[in-house]
Amino acid sequence: MQIQNSTIVVIGGWGLVGASMCRKIMEFNPKKIIVTSLKQSEAEEAVEELRKEFSGNPPEMFEPWWGNIFSRTEWKDVSREDLLTNDVTRSGLIHDVIDELDDRILSESALYSLLQQTKPDAVIDCVNTATAIAYQDIYASSRSILSELEAGNTERMTVERLLASLYIPQLTRHIQVLYRGLKDAKTTTYIKVGTSGTGGMGLNIPYTHSEEQPSRILLAKSAVAGAQTLLLFLMARTPNSALVKEIKPSAAIAWKKIGYGDVMRKGKSIPLVDMIPENAMSLNEGTFSLKAVEGVKDFGENFKSVFIDTGENGIFSRAEFETISSLGQMELVTPEEIADAVVNELRGGNSGLDVIGALDASVMGPTYRGGILRNNALDQLKALEIENSVDSVAFEMLGPPRLSKLLYEAYILKRIAVDFETAITMSIVDLSKKAEMLISSDATLRAQMLSVGLVILLPDGVNYLRGNDVKIPPYRGQVEIDYDNETIEKWCNEGWVDLREQNFLSWQIRLKRIMDETALLPRLDTSSRYTYTKNYWENFQNIDGGKLAAWIFEVEEHGWRFKR
Repeated sequence: MQIQNSTIVVIGGWGLVGASMCRKIMEFNPKKIIVTSLKQSEAEEAVEELRKEFSGNPPEMFEPWWGNIFSRTEWKDVSREDLLTNDVTRSGLIHDVIDELDDRILSESALYSLLQQTKPDAVIDCVNTATAIAYQDIYASSRSILSELEAGNTERMTVERLLASLYIPQLTRHIQVLYRGLKDAKTTTYIKVGTSGTGGMGLNIPYTHSEEQPSRILLAKSAVAGAQTLLLFLMARTPNSALVKEIKPSAAIAWKKIGYGDVMRKGKSIPLVDMIPENAMSLNEGTFSLKAVEGVKDFGENFKSVFIDTGENGIFSRAEFETISSLGQMELVTPEEIADAVVNELRGGNSGLDVIGALDASVMGPTYRGGILRNNALDQLKALEIENSVDSVAFEMLGPPRLSKLLYEAYILKRIAVDFETAITMSIVDLSKKAEMLISSDATLRAQMLSVGLVILLPDGVNYLRGNDVKIPPYRGQVEIDYDNETIEKWCNEGWVDLREQNFLSWQIRLKRIMDETALLPRLDTSSRYTYTKNYWENFQNIDGGKLAAWIFEVEEHGWRFKR
């Protein structure tokens, strides 16, 4: 894309990589840069620095935005710990992640609101999502529950804190919101600065947070990072969405500044404490306390030293930095190099570092042999159908239930109307009545539908047939579910075989559309240009449920692949 006169959101723009990203983007004259950070002070500081450095540009060219992008807008400035401590907000956090994504969850999302308010042409995401999610430490939450279970006094809060720390639901919801936000904002490009989680090292990484080696928390971070990459890979394969790329630095990223002063940990100075040798504690006591103990006194000043600020990874001493950056350890990549690669990709260049592109190039897609043998498999299946006098329609193992519903409805149409023209010209009253007669007379067909979990709604729209197991509505902790007319329509769309007149009208409209669109194709064009030709539809003499379902998924529901 062309950066000039474009609006670009840099998520995490205050950070080490984000700041370099903003400076690099400025080389190409954007219209506006929205700089985001978790804290208001950080976002405003980043914008102030950009305004000073690029004083020749209008101040409004740089706009700060702050808050937690993984939270609701109303909670974006509240710490996660405060949200988890409050019963109401903790419950809200859980439902925002666990429940089905709906308009309420979407509209209340801070990330979605940011994208809709700014309508960016591109988004560069420099936030370490894997760290934000994995360092909530599901292991600590699990240990708390196990301790309470053993003591026989499990608290609701402890269980809910565990639910709130589940990694995959959080990541999945984040990607869902991101996809919808980018699509609704008509954003053309999204580039993620990802992570390997280990600075490029393997399972033998010696750096941990006091856990075993390799650290399960660190590996969880890598697992989340990998899961995010694959979800972005899928988003990049979604037609009509933003172009998606990911640059994944796999080394220690440094540095932001070098200086002397207070050593900061999580934004706070480290107060020095001391224990004189006369107060030494004995190992003969048999227990070691992790709580504050007597004999430790305030030293009266903060920890001061020479340090190097490596951004997200924190403040390192000279010796620590020397260790982690040594040849054979994490080594180094600079934020400027990352920014160069990202902006190169943003401008349409090929850095050779796009992980999504690399996955596209290396995954094994459909093959010529597979296509040839597919026809052979279909021929064998059809021959066996004739040999055994059965029609193989749907088993409800592929999913979703909507597919089984469509296949059985198309099969019913085939049984009562045979071809497209007859199905279109018959009255919907006759179609509905004949469908009911077929269901009543063909016990095997009826039993097959009910046995795989489908519900059959009869023509009166009031009575229905069902088996012991139903797929729609799905079980979500309740065995008794209230419903209204809107709910019934939703269930019919999702997986009930619908014998009402209005549904047969929908099928007639669908079949007529196929015939009309096919008629518009040039009669003399026998090239490879068109897929859904008259020949494909067997001159409309046969209602093929498989072909119709595939057409519905592609054309009506936009569920088609465009990468192979």
